[in-house]
Amino acid sequence: MSKKAPVQKNDYIDGAYFEDLTHDGNGVTKVDGYPLFVPNALPGEEGTVKVVKPSKGYGFGRLMERTKESPYRQEPPCPIYRECGGCQIQHMTYEGQLRAKEKNVRDVMQRIGKLQDVKIHEVLGMEEPWRYRNKAQVPVGEKDGRFVAGFYQKRSHEIIDMDKCIIQYEKNDEVIQHVKDICQNLDIRPYDEKKHKGTLRHIMTRTAYTTGEVMVVLVTRTNELPHKNEIVEELVRNIEGLKSIIHNVNGKKTNVIMGDTTRVLWGEEVIHDRIGDVKFAISARSFYQVNPEQTKVLYDKALEYADLKGEETVIDAYCGIGTISLFLAQTAKKVYGVEIVPQAIADAKQNAVLNNMTNVEFKAGPAEVVIPEWYDDGISADVLVVDPPRKGCDEALLDTILTMKPKKVVYVSCNPATLARDLRILEDGGYKTTEIQPVDMFPQTMHCEAVAKIELV
Repeated sequence: MSKKAPVQKNDYIDGAYFEDLTHDGNGVTKVDGYPLFVPNALPGEEGTVKVVKPSKGYGFGRLMERTKESPYRQEPPCPIYRECGGCQIQHMTYEGQLRAKEKNVRDVMQRIGKLQDVKIHEVLGMEEPWRYRNKAQVPVGEKDGRFVAGFYQKRSHEIIDMDKCIIQYEKNDEVIQHVKDICQNLDIRPYDEKKHKGTLRHIMTRTAYTTGEVMVVLVTRTNELPHKNEIVEELVRNIEGLKSIIHNVNGKKTNVIMGDTTRVLWGEEVIHDRIGDVKFAISARSFYQVNPEQTKVLYDKALEYADLKGEETVIDAYCGIGTISLFLAQTAKKVYGVEIVPQAIADAKQNAVLNNMTNVEFKAGPAEVVIPEWYDDGISADVLVVDPPRKGCDEALLDTILTMKPKKVVYVSCNPATLARDLRILEDGGYKTTEIQPVDMFPQTMHCEAVAKIELV
């Protein structure tokens, strides 16, 4: 017989003590070991909680009164923070955020990875943890006859109209505002997802960190963009640094932002940016890190852990558009990069040419298929770098690593929980995790990246 929850809906819990934060920023309190997740509560705080949604293993509550406040609590500087779902922890000081992220990394390494003695460094944070995102993509809609654009309200598809987002580059705010004004003036209809009608679905804009080049992408439901000449004329006149205006068509009923058809309305197909000494061409569909300042911190750490002397063969699994591969190619003898998305590999090859790098080779396909093929062809890595998606490394890739036995593995992770899981597998297969460096790529959210240095014992 399953154990019944010790609380009922609408129960009040007095003296609730919050001991932790969830991955989406909710405070965690427990009633007889039963966890309740409560928004806007911080570790170390106490108060009265109303149970709003109990289920078998855990429940959700609402903080009715706070009787003890965390020293890391602050007033969120964003006026729409409470409604918007873009950030989770603006009500926490930046020092508190970094401490919470370090604790999260330590906890999952012990709980999931069973790694008791690995050296975990303090999180490398930002000097200025605002205005760091170089890319904005916002849905558009209509409210009271006005054209609106912004992020979705928490747990809904209601668009919160915004004039500015204080974690985005100011230039991106400016671009979005111009597009809103132009569409309002030209009576271009925003997309209605319930009726699957209207024209403009999303506005996406990118601003290059080092060059200041700007790209605007207009995503429409319809194949044609009404008044496109007027739109182009207005954007070119108003936006300094504009290099590219792209039209993307997505006619499907879907939550996916971009469709399959992309065409240049004005300017170039790409904008250019640099990370350190490496130059990148970034297209509308390219995956490119949204916090370039911290990306350099992350990649410098990966390069330090790889400790290349100039004679090594390196394999970069999940190489994307070649960002880490080209960083490594500066000091490696040869780098092989593999990525499942063919367009990303095309971008990676273009970026290698852009940087006059001839010691790097890219191939499209699943890492867990391509790397064993390379191994069978006699290509073996001295150092293997992985930068997988949130779900972590494919099991077959981990098996390949254990078969190939590179002397060193550098694991760049955007999810400490799956990093811990994969480290456990590598440790059981003969590797030792010597150190982990968390890096804060996304201030004001609970996300934390990390680089792990793993050596063959």
